[in-house]
Amino acid sequence: MYSSRPGLIAAFHGCDESLAHKVISGQVELRSSHNKYDWIGHGIYFWDSSPSRAFEFAKFLGQNRRKKSITRPAVIGAVIDLGLCLDLLDYQNLALLKTAYSILRESCSAIGKNMPANKPALGNQELLLRELDCAVIEMVHQFQRHQNIPPFDSVRGVFWEGKELYPNAGFREKNHIQICIRNPNCIRGFFLPRQKVHWP
Repeated sequence: MYSSRPGLIAAFHGCDESLAHKVISGQVELRSSHNKYDWIGHGIYFWDSSPSRAFEFAKFLGQNRRKKSITRPAVIGAVIDLGLCLDLLDYQNLALLKTAYSILRESCSAIGKNMPANKPALGNQELLLRELDCAVIEMVHQFQRHQNIPPFDSVRGVFWEGKELYPNAGFREKNHIQICIRNPNCIRGFFLPRQKVHWP
């Protein structure tokens, strides 16, 4: 009943400057990610209300990964209606993940397949390659389809990432809320973020 999220939000996607301009002008659409390690399943990824984090991620992709397409890091803003949202900040939805995990475990066991696992990336101790989490969330969507339940348009999750901000802190350097848009019609429009101007 409360999975439908009313209202519009601003979210941000890190990419190459050339792609940002093509999306803004309507020449191309942002593509859905289908990596087996996607943190909250397959879809178009955005940082909730954080253009600076989106820009940092675009820089990271351009410098440290095989994303040769990112030579000039940039950020594109999007006005989003989350629609029917699998919001992982909602206690009720966490029970869906537990059920989906059980179904996935039974399915893997039945066919003699190893369960996917969350793993650290090279040179990092954090579980940045979230193959298990991705598989569990995709199992939620698959279960919805098989039960003829309306599909989720989006997924929203909070993540504690990075080093502690200070000794024994409950906050980390890269804490963030991520949004994964499955239904591209939830994206109402794109914009280039403005720089703050002095006022008054």
